[in-house]
Order: sequence, then C-alpha cells, then structure tokens
Amino acid sequence: MAAGPLRQRVAADGGGPRAADREPLLSLVTAAKDACEDRRTAVDKAVMLLKSIAEHGTEIAGSELARHTRLSKSTTFRLLGILERNGLVERASGGYRLSLRLLDIGTSAYGPTPRLLRERLLPHLVDLYEMTRETVHLAVLHRTEVLYVYKLHGHRAARAPSEIGGRMPAHSTGIGKALLAFDYDAAEAVLAEPLAAYTPYTIRTPEELRRELRRVAENGIAFDRQETVVGLSCVATPILGAGGRPVAALSVATTDRRFDPGRIAPALRRVAHQASRTLAATTKLPRRP
Repeated sequence: MAAGPLRQRVAADGGGPRAADREPLLSLVTAAKDACEDRRTAVDKAVMLLKSIAEHGTEIAGSELARHTRLSKSTTFRLLGILERNGLVERASGGYRLSLRLLDIGTSAYGPTPRLLRERLLPHLVDLYEMTRETVHLAVLHRTEVLYVYKLHGHRAARAPSEIGGRMPAHSTGIGKALLAFDYDAAEAVLAEPLAAYTPYTIRTPEELRRELRRVAENGIAFDRQETVVGLSCVATPILGAGGRPVAALSVATTDRRFDPGRIAPALRRVAHQASRTLAATTKLPRRP
C-alpha cells in the first residue's frame, strides 16, 4: 500500500521533528540542565555580582554583569535591586557601582570608616582647598592601593583620574607614598609586587621606592611628580593616629605648571595636624593587627 502524505513527510525529515522545530526544544533542554547544575545560592550570586563590579573598577551595565557572571538577566537585575535597597550598590549613569556604605563595612575593622572620616574631616578639606585653591583628596590604604574617600575641587581643577570610592596604585601616587612611609607591613606588600609604570616618571624598582619612602618618613611630605599622569603632580602628607600609624592621608593635586611645593606643603602640614587632633578628640581608634 502506498505511503500517505504524512508518512512521506516524516520519512523525508528523518523520522523525527524538523530541524527548525528542534532548535527551541534544545534551548529549553539546555536551560533546564543549566538550572539543575547551578547550585549557587542567592548569596553566592550576589557576592559574584559585587566582585564583578569591584573588578570592573567603574560603573558597569547590568546586562554586562549578567554576561560576566553567567547569570540570567532576570536574576542579575533582581539581585541588583536587593543590593541597591540595602545600600551596597548604587545606580550611576553607566550602570551600577559599589556604594560608599560597602566601603565603610569593608574597612571598619581597621580604623575609622570612610563615612566617619568624611564626616569628621570635611571641614579640614574645605580649609585646605581655601588655602590652595587646588584639588584636594582624602584617602586611606586598601591593600596595595589607595582608596579615595573624598575629593574637593574648584573651577580650575586639574584633570585628575581620582574619584570618590575609586582606587589608585599606592607606589605611584603622592598620597599612597605618604601612607606607605608610615606603614611597614603595607610598604612590604607593595615592594613584593611588580611596580607598574604609568608614565616615564613612575618609580620602577623596589630600591628606588625604599629610598623614596625613607625620605617621606623623615620629613612627612610625599610627592607625585607626574608619576601617574603626565602633567599632573601632587603633594601629600599622612594623618597620624595613635602610635604614629597613618589613619588616612591628604593630598593637593595640581597641574605641573602650577606645581609649587613650597606654597602647598606648609598648608598641608597644618591641616593634617589639625585633622589628627580632631580624630583623636572624637574617635577611639581601634588598633590595627
């Protein structure tokens, strides 16, 4: 008996569903398999998102986060919403970034939090800006980098790559060297790693950096002479706490054309001394291990 039209079509297709029909089915099977194999908890996924934002360094779009973490977009945006409600991330023009509240949590075990430093020392930053009319920074050490807690500038601000909540290498910045010179353990951690060169003026060898840190420890003033960005220089000094350990540091950044350490350094010393007294009077600083 001759085969009917239906049997002929099945035979022509190889006895099973057509290729066009198989593709959606395979996608569903793959998605179901991935869901079964993904044993990460919601906390695991949230931590992955935070790490991914931190590694990116600046704002990152939610869709890009989903791609980096291999999470679905719906899961990514749901978790970002939860993190945002709890103040751990915040929206920016380019997507999402870590919040200063998260930085407060991360540094609370090692001394005054960035939030406390901002609250206590903002008047001193304003004083320093009024004295110099240049870009002023407040920063703390974060492993081998400096973490910028606050930045204040005016209309003629030098084009500095620093940003509040951002990080920069400690060995090439004046504010980083001001902190390293008074923190032996942190300095040794930096010296143990390769020293990246950002400009022709960046310190490149451990021996050179050791000499520079000894000089900073002797006179309390550190310099960045176009070591991070060509055309940008700065003067910095630490804010010392109990036992002579650095709590934070202040810097004044300016164009190389306006760079005048003789004018800036005295103002820095005076403001740093006043800032140290303010912290001592209002804060009981925990001892670092």
